[in-house]
Amino acid sequence: MAHAFILSDDTVLCRQMPDGWWPLQIQLPQSSTESDEQAYRLGRVTLHESLSPNHWQSGDNNISLSADLISHNTDQTFTAPSTTAMTYDYAVAHDVTLPIIAESSTDTFVPYRQLMLHLPVALSDQISQAIQLLRWQADTQFCSRCASPTVHADQGERAMVCPVCQLRQYPRVQPCVITAITRPNPVSGEMQILLAHHHRHGQQKLPPMYGLIAGFVEVGESLEHAVVREVAEEVNISVADIRYVSSQPWPFPSNLMLGFRASYASGDIIIQEDELAHADFFDLSNLPKIPPKGSIARELIDQIAKEQGILL
Repeated sequence: MAHAFILSDDTVLCRQMPDGWWPLQIQLPQSSTESDEQAYRLGRVTLHESLSPNHWQSGDNNISLSADLISHNTDQTFTAPSTTAMTYDYAVAHDVTLPIIAESSTDTFVPYRQLMLHLPVALSDQISQAIQLLRWQADTQFCSRCASPTVHADQGERAMVCPVCQLRQYPRVQPCVITAITRPNPVSGEMQILLAHHHRHGQQKLPPMYGLIAGFVEVGESLEHAVVREVAEEVNISVADIRYVSSQPWPFPSNLMLGFRASYASGDIIIQEDELAHADFFDLSNLPKIPPKGSIARELIDQIAKEQGILL
């Protein structure tokens, strides 16, 4: 029986459970056949089955699912892996039965940024994929070469094809490096980490949020070179011992965050003022406000702190 996630821009239709919001999986009408799913329809995409989370209940991120979630087997089941996502407008236009949606009810649209803080990794990544594919689909309705209307590729290939000039447009992923830079405190010897307050975090928030140095990979450079360049551009220091750690899909707008660690080598901090408001090395025992759990920035910071016997 086919189910689908329902999205509206970067928000997901969820139900409030005792342990927080959980994405609803809406049963699709019986008329929604496999051939319908493969046809190009604006506002509906098929998700990769490889991301269908057969390990949602494996304890990822120390999440323990409630008995209600595990036992539900209704037309809005929480446990059957969805392989389809659609926009709210598409669902309404195609007579998909939806619950009553209101901010004051138990069913409402919740921002993905809020959900990712507590969802299992596999489910979070599948929602991320849905957001990116629906946005890509909406942005590629016309050929970027000749402006003709596009159609979906045949045989299940994820591409939009121009029937006039045959240009194929695929979902684009923008690689972005993010780096945790450490050094011993020059006075006490305690391990420190370089944190920066970015203008995008907003000046009105108190206390201010501090994160890691990050930036997009440019054409023709390796990931390691991107780390060296971004660090030099944003804080004017050199790094060594660059090591890849892990990655995270980030649908704002369609990034793949590639997490690295590096050691401070030399230089004095001089911030890139159009990007940063402040940057400094902080003792791990005395950190400012840092990104929430669920983000790769927090994962990198937590990893370093744990190595020093500190639980954040």
